[in-house]
Amino acid sequence: MKLNQLVLMAILLVTSAVFGQLTGKVVDGDYPLEYATATLFSTKDKSVVAGVVTNSDGTFVIGNLKNGNYYLEVSFIGFEKKSFKDIVIDSKKRALNFGLITLLSGENQLNDVVVTTDKGTVVSKIDRQIYDTKTFQNSRGGSAIDVLRNLPSISIDGQGDISVRGTTGFMVLLNGKPTQGSISTILGQLPANAIERVEVVTAPSAKYDPDGKAGILNIITKKGATNGAYTQVNVKGGFPSIENYDNKKNAQRYGVDGTYNLKKDKWDISVGGSYGRNDIQGRREGNVFTNNIAQNYKTEFPSDGERSTNELNYSGRFTVDFMPSDADDFTVGFYGGKRKVDRQADIYYNNKRTSLDDGSVLNTFDYYNENLRVRDGDFALGSFNYSHKFFDKSKLTASFLYEYTLLGGPTTNLNLGYTNSAIVYQDEYNTNENPLYGTRAQLDYEFKPFSFGKLEAGYQFRKLKNNGNFIYERRNLATGEYELVPEFTSQVNLDRLIHSGYLQLNGSKKKWEYAAGLRLESMNRDFYLKGFDTAAENLSYDYVKLFPSASAQYTMDNNVKVKVGYSKRVDRAPTYQMNPFKEREHSETFEQGDKNLRPEFTDLIELGISKNFKGGNSLFATAYYRDVQNLINRVNTLSYTTAGVLNDTILDRIYTNVGRGRTLGLEVGAQIKPSAKWTNFIGANVYNFNIDGNFNGKAINSNAVQYSINANSTYTFTATTSVQFTLNYLSERITAQGEDSRFYSPNITVRKSFLDKQLVATLQWQNIDMGLLNSNEQRITTYNPAEYYTTTNYVYEVDMVTLNLSYTFNKTKNSSKFIDSEFGKKEF
Repeated sequence: MKLNQLVLMAILLVTSAVFGQLTGKVVDGDYPLEYATATLFSTKDKSVVAGVVTNSDGTFVIGNLKNGNYYLEVSFIGFEKKSFKDIVIDSKKRALNFGLITLLSGENQLNDVVVTTDKGTVVSKIDRQIYDTKTFQNSRGGSAIDVLRNLPSISIDGQGDISVRGTTGFMVLLNGKPTQGSISTILGQLPANAIERVEVVTAPSAKYDPDGKAGILNIITKKGATNGAYTQVNVKGGFPSIENYDNKKNAQRYGVDGTYNLKKDKWDISVGGSYGRNDIQGRREGNVFTNNIAQNYKTEFPSDGERSTNELNYSGRFTVDFMPSDADDFTVGFYGGKRKVDRQADIYYNNKRTSLDDGSVLNTFDYYNENLRVRDGDFALGSFNYSHKFFDKSKLTASFLYEYTLLGGPTTNLNLGYTNSAIVYQDEYNTNENPLYGTRAQLDYEFKPFSFGKLEAGYQFRKLKNNGNFIYERRNLATGEYELVPEFTSQVNLDRLIHSGYLQLNGSKKKWEYAAGLRLESMNRDFYLKGFDTAAENLSYDYVKLFPSASAQYTMDNNVKVKVGYSKRVDRAPTYQMNPFKEREHSETFEQGDKNLRPEFTDLIELGISKNFKGGNSLFATAYYRDVQNLINRVNTLSYTTAGVLNDTILDRIYTNVGRGRTLGLEVGAQIKPSAKWTNFIGANVYNFNIDGNFNGKAINSNAVQYSINANSTYTFTATTSVQFTLNYLSERITAQGEDSRFYSPNITVRKSFLDKQLVATLQWQNIDMGLLNSNEQRITTYNPAEYYTTTNYVYEVDMVTLNLSYTFNKTKNSSKFIDSEFGKKEF
């Protein structure tokens, strides 16, 4: 017997001599089951004595037990519960190890008898809600974004912006590893077929980065292979568009993604790749009114035309994991790819000036604007991770990640004659080269010095360097040459350095689970600005702040769980929201940021309750309060030339701090099974949102009750055939200067499996409308009554039909472990 094993046994013997203790490891065959539940009951009155969940390697420990008679129940969603009776703790037997506890899956078949269990869609934990993605058939063949549409906390609007509990500021983890990108970009490249579950961490502990005012989304991919190979290929194809939006090009929707995983003894090698095209056709209808008080006239600017998006993604991943012993684990990963998004906005404009005195028409001018915004993102990153487990079960983890991303892409803006496109009024070209370099290094250590909890401590270093060169040119119509436009040409460099350290306590005792932590973070931000004809400017912003967190959960005798949590967060704006130089996105607006933009600081408080019922039914509800300081909003104001002359039909669209935002809400979710074949999962989020602040010397005080509903209903006809209906509804929402209209999308999915479930076909009808429902469209309105009023209705493609085929070449479970972008995708 090895020396470390003898030492471990000695420690266990000393511990068990003082406190009664039960231990074990829960597995599915050879695979450890994380988050399985071990509940100990008193034989005398059947009351719950203690309840714990297993850790990442499937082990659990129940300690501090008094002398007495007990029985143990071990369970996990989708598996048969296992019970152990006649457990005696006394002076002769204070420690008992159950060894491997194997749970049988509800999908196992024995002698042609199908063993089934009632599987829950959601599991409530002390700091998070865990959602099993197998329930959401409507996401098959899509991306992780399609998975998120089903969750009560999540809403997605017509612009593709994803919100958690009504806010877009949150952090994304992939298999527990941090990323620092836009969630729409990160999850848009991750196939839904690869996702095992989604964890919504609304009150994160101090162990996690404090980024994200709404908390954290942790996306867990499928894993769990023993020795052997796993191969899965998914192919997606879209049928031709049903609705005609008079767009220049027909939409193309197709894709393929695959994963190969080989695990043999000490080695685990994973290779993955994806290629996909996902175009969305559509139109936009708008109007802009501006008041020129100085010259006593009003401008009306109605518009109508194409608003389509062509999106191409392809990427490849390669990961090698080597475990020379049970104590050591080395992982090296590489990830590279390309994303290209073309937004076409070819709009007819009818410009009219009328007198403010009598309303008479002063003049009109009509033209056609061809506008193409191309956004490219080429990226490559590598990571190294090492972990070591000591004989006393303490663990040391070190990780390093480096990323290079080249962001860029031109915007062409061409104004032509309304009926004669040979007439050129204006031809502009705006491009940028925006390379980004990101580095992260982290060291974590966890140990258990106390019987009542485990301590975790760590240090983290993060560095971001983002250099941008923005070139704006306009064609001289007389000479045909493109000439530099000085007021729109600039250089913008951002350097951000973060040092942070944390201490976290996690523990459980009988019916209680608890956690508390403190994170200290130091940030230094240097911002260099240089216009073509303006002097260079260096701006710095620094802080040293504490980010505390605390949470607790109590399990009642009837298995009702009550939890409370608090977390302090920060949300740092990407570079484009800080760039003060104007960029012309299209005819109506100049985009710009605020060079003095401050981070948002948020306090999160929540109180929740959950209950599982017989027959697979469950219910949870969480009340929450979010207080955001330095709230960032996009606002509009009248645009003036450098000479101080009003641009009649153009607005300046600015990202800036507008004040304070407060949200008081209630999130609820329920799984309802009226019969064995019919399952419903319904989630809703209702909240009151208040903005209190000012912009440009004018007070902002907006307040409204808003809500979102995600409903999912599945009927299983046979073991291989099912149909699912989903509805995603988002109510009207307020902004700092206006409101966004309601947005909704109904969908139907039919799923059929073949060849002993190795081949799965999924037929989807998305954004059901049939010319009757006004699905998948959203109106955005902003106004300042004395200056302007603008409203735009975005009409996106409806009645889209796609077919996804997924084939698994063997039955071994996928254990692929991939890395993802840490820095660049947030800037895309």
